[in-house]
Amino acid sequence: MLNPSSALRSEEGWQTAGTTGSLRNLKRFNNQDFSHLRALCLSQGRLFEDDTFPAHISSIGASLLPEDQLQQIEWRRPTELRRNPCLIMDGVSRFDIIQGLIGDCWVLAALGSLTMQKRFLENVLPKDQGFQSDYAGIFHFRFWQFGDWMDVVIDDRLPFLNGSYLSVHPRTSNEFWPSLLEKAYAKLRGSYQNLHGGYISDALVDFTGGVQLQFSLKKPPPDLQEILKAAGKSRCMMGCSTSGQMRNTELRNGIVQGHAYTVTGAVKIRSKNGWEHIIRIWNPWGRGEWKGPWSDNSPEWNYVEPQIKEDLCIKKDDGEFWMSCEDFCEQFSWLCICNSTPTFLDFGDQRGMTWSVDRHIDLWSNSLSTGRNNSSLAGAVSKNPKYFFEVTSNAPQSYNVVISLIQKHAEGMQDAQTSRIGFSITKENSKVLKQDFSLTRDVTNYFTLSPGTYAVIPATTARQDFEFVLRIFLKNECYNENSDSQISPMLPTVVPRQNQDSSYKAIFLRYAKQGSSIDASQLRQLLNEVLLQDEMASLGGKFSFDSCRGILALMDTNANGRLTLQEFGSLWQKLTKYMDIFRREDKNNSGFLDIYELKSAIQTSGLAINEQILHLVSLRFGDVTRRIGFSDFMCCMLRLETMTYAFQNLANGGPQLFVTAMEWLTLVMYI
Repeated sequence: MLNPSSALRSEEGWQTAGTTGSLRNLKRFNNQDFSHLRALCLSQGRLFEDDTFPAHISSIGASLLPEDQLQQIEWRRPTELRRNPCLIMDGVSRFDIIQGLIGDCWVLAALGSLTMQKRFLENVLPKDQGFQSDYAGIFHFRFWQFGDWMDVVIDDRLPFLNGSYLSVHPRTSNEFWPSLLEKAYAKLRGSYQNLHGGYISDALVDFTGGVQLQFSLKKPPPDLQEILKAAGKSRCMMGCSTSGQMRNTELRNGIVQGHAYTVTGAVKIRSKNGWEHIIRIWNPWGRGEWKGPWSDNSPEWNYVEPQIKEDLCIKKDDGEFWMSCEDFCEQFSWLCICNSTPTFLDFGDQRGMTWSVDRHIDLWSNSLSTGRNNSSLAGAVSKNPKYFFEVTSNAPQSYNVVISLIQKHAEGMQDAQTSRIGFSITKENSKVLKQDFSLTRDVTNYFTLSPGTYAVIPATTARQDFEFVLRIFLKNECYNENSDSQISPMLPTVVPRQNQDSSYKAIFLRYAKQGSSIDASQLRQLLNEVLLQDEMASLGGKFSFDSCRGILALMDTNANGRLTLQEFGSLWQKLTKYMDIFRREDKNNSGFLDIYELKSAIQTSGLAINEQILHLVSLRFGDVTRRIGFSDFMCCMLRLETMTYAFQNLANGGPQLFVTAMEWLTLVMYI
């Protein structure tokens, strides 16, 4: 649990000043460019109208309302509703949100949690827009979808029914960020109708690009309180839900059945009966609260220190309340926690550990499955893709592997039927150790695995192909005392060096397709998919087939045009070394080294270089401005190191031969 002082800190307001954030290479949803469209509307003196999500019944959804009500829908812009509309007033808060007629509590509960985590909020809600400056009736928001961040453009026409908001409406009448963000998410999902019912876990992932886990509260894990404590400490997003046949039915105790809530805090406080674990929860209705122990008017607060009571027990009908951990497990069915990496599993003695992630986007093909039984994985295991990973940490009391599988619907088919998907985990003997299948978009589970090499096999029980995103999170020892265990939520991540060194065998096996060696084509795919996951590294371009042939020739001691596992291990050690050097020398994170940074990088690697060779290297591997990108830097350093050591072995310190070596080095750098 959080300690009381953590929970008492006032939430940091989110202001609109500043830049637009650090997301790069956004994909444009429906190929719409916000800046271009806004500039065009401003130049023409008109307000934007989005023909890809029009002010029409098709954007609402034909089945959301009865036909007569659909015909009564009116679309209004905020400028028609209020004289001085604002996107944001006095920061962003969960209390800005009041759920409308649509049953999208799962979205709004996730949104309530998003408002509490500024680092995620700034990704979703860009700051370069508003009603005061350059207003053209156009806004945009960002969501993570199956491995990519999507920039979704909308116009600001909002649906009304009988004069009331159809969608979420703000508590303050002239603040419109909740309604506009909800509209953008409805567009991404295909219609408002597709927001009517869903899983809070899906929304949490879409708002963060992170990994989520769901914990049953009817059979809670024995370490639930430790999980909550770790989640609070690492600033995770959290939500919970109730079950029940009568959805949106409020019980006498104030809890709504079939409803999603936001978990906004958890503390351990001293009461008359000793220490008590209590949890704070928010209802996206903006009203309706728990009436049992630890509620606003509960006598339990009379036995708490006055200052703690004053700070925690705020008596407002705003939908937020406290309850004991025991009542929480009794009244709610599921707890969902989400973060960039599964930091909520970091409890106990976790010093010196960090998470890495390996991501794959691929296709499961029904035609490759030979099993007749839909639930049989025999065909899938033998024919469909396997993804290898190596567990190196040996902590039997620690969860060290999390596997997340997300099925991807075709573009424009967000409302397509979800198939039952899952995965199996096998060890080197092909014995199936774990299986997990579910009729959900996202199947994620956590494991404690002993050291060794494993394979994940995604599959579906339906007789159809499906595209998927598979992410394998591994806990590893971290040798850098100053490292931050939290991976940025904004950019794809590259596996840290210590994990690369220990898991190169798993990477090799994945791309060798169970063979004993890899060729230049397989090496190219490996380098581009593994090393260039990091956006900064990818800015300088990909590894070409010719450059990979050159790398292979340098490392291929058998001269057979292929790399064995041992040869690849030597190459991998060099690559990770030069990756670290490149990152340190690229001081401005541009993805390139200028000639001065290049000289420093070469010297840092322990190689000597004079101005003549430096000039030739920058001409051979640099661009027109003599900057060198990551992939070219790798090729350059491998060639420079190999040839330098070769000539040193020949030279025996002779000055005349050193001159000859330099001449040969000049020639080699241009081959």
